[in-house]
Amino acid sequence: MAYQDLHEFVELLEKRSLLRRISQSVDPILEIAEITDRVTKQGGPALLFEKVKGSSVPLLINTFGTLERICLALEVQSLDDIAHRIAKLLKPEVPMGLLEKLKALTKLKEFADALPVSVRSGPCKEVILRDRPSLSFLPILQCWPKDGGRYITFPLVITRDPETGDRNVGCYRMQVFDEKTTAMHWQLHKDGTAHYRKYKVMGKRMEVAVALGADCATMYAGTAPLPSGMDELVLAGFLRRKPVELVKCETVNLEVPAHAEIVLEGYVDPQEARTEGPFGDHTGFYSLEDKFPVFHITCITHRRNPIYPTIIVGKPVQEDDFLGKASERIFLPFIRMMVPEIVDLHLPFEGAFHNCAIVSVKKSYPGQAKKVMQAIWGLGQLMFSKIVIVVEDSVNVQNLREVAWRVFNSIDPKRDLLFSEGPVDELDVASCYAYYGTKLGIDATNKGPEEGMKRPWPDEIVMIPAIKELVDRRWEEYGIKLNPNAKAQNSK
Repeated sequence: MAYQDLHEFVELLEKRSLLRRISQSVDPILEIAEITDRVTKQGGPALLFEKVKGSSVPLLINTFGTLERICLALEVQSLDDIAHRIAKLLKPEVPMGLLEKLKALTKLKEFADALPVSVRSGPCKEVILRDRPSLSFLPILQCWPKDGGRYITFPLVITRDPETGDRNVGCYRMQVFDEKTTAMHWQLHKDGTAHYRKYKVMGKRMEVAVALGADCATMYAGTAPLPSGMDELVLAGFLRRKPVELVKCETVNLEVPAHAEIVLEGYVDPQEARTEGPFGDHTGFYSLEDKFPVFHITCITHRRNPIYPTIIVGKPVQEDDFLGKASERIFLPFIRMMVPEIVDLHLPFEGAFHNCAIVSVKKSYPGQAKKVMQAIWGLGQLMFSKIVIVVEDSVNVQNLREVAWRVFNSIDPKRDLLFSEGPVDELDVASCYAYYGTKLGIDATNKGPEEGMKRPWPDEIVMIPAIKELVDRRWEEYGIKLNPNAKAQNSK
């Protein structure tokens, strides 16, 4: 059953002892970030701060900060369950008999049920601040010491393409300049930026709406790396198996989730830009100051008792890592459509999801690993992958120790490294130029003579199944006790 709103999810987390209420007074300047950083890195609960200095609105953070909670948010036992569901929808079938036709109708219904629907009103309209809208009542964080100020870090920024009418929902940080203006951090390669460029050419103000808090699927969808022109709210409807309800804004011609906690309405003037940053980013480094568009607030609407959802980013592990893990699993079927030999994909937390991609492949011909590297550099936001590691399909790419063993032992640097150049993420701190840098591919697959291997490739050491089964059966009989940590360290 789809969550109607964020409040329902909070109630469920509390029932399952996955949320902790903090009733002590806390400061939104750095203190909450330090608390959250410690909790997230220890795999701790979601946090609801009930008394944030300077605000009467409770603050929710670390909402999706474990695999258990992101699965609970998307209502699945495993994130791979969503991938399997998508793979079935993508599987091409020619409906021949009655059963096949019924299956095709079921697929069409599933797509139709994902489309958002308009409603006349919703909880986000319970309070309307149109005359003197102000951000001052919200518990907005400063996360890190050198941040340029306070930042809204988990907004769903809604815009429309002025030519096609396509909607985009993106999660772009917003530095607060004053109670009625913020920066709009539209990175160079993002869809929000593409809309902004068109308005700039047209010389028109760009209408913008920002939803803070919604049902879990919608909050996730705003972070998803969808191809340009695809509506994130359709993805949300698909994930929750129920359409997202939308309501018209008061002062701009846009629609927002009717069950949002807080909505900011306003505009961006394409001729105006201000200095934004620095900001402690998900790479673990500060992104530097730069000029970005300015968002002017014309109206604020909210629930009578709203929750302010936010997030911190920084050195992993952080909450956004689990949102990224969801995207890794959910979009794997689409990646396999383009590169069918890929078996699995892992974007390690330590690589901030754009610095390293590890893939396993079913290798069937020489040079295939290098073909896969270049295919990945041509796929959507995977083009930002600074390092691509390709291993055999027998390797568990989710196990970094196993991958490291393969890389350290299975490559000849001269033969197996591929250097390329191309776009890099705007947040990349190591490239010599902004937006452009060097890529590295590492072929850690088995090599044959056609790939320059002049000796036979050795067999991997593997125990025979019969002995493994024997030892499994007799393990308690041996009386050997391993502590869980030691066992995990030595398992593959």
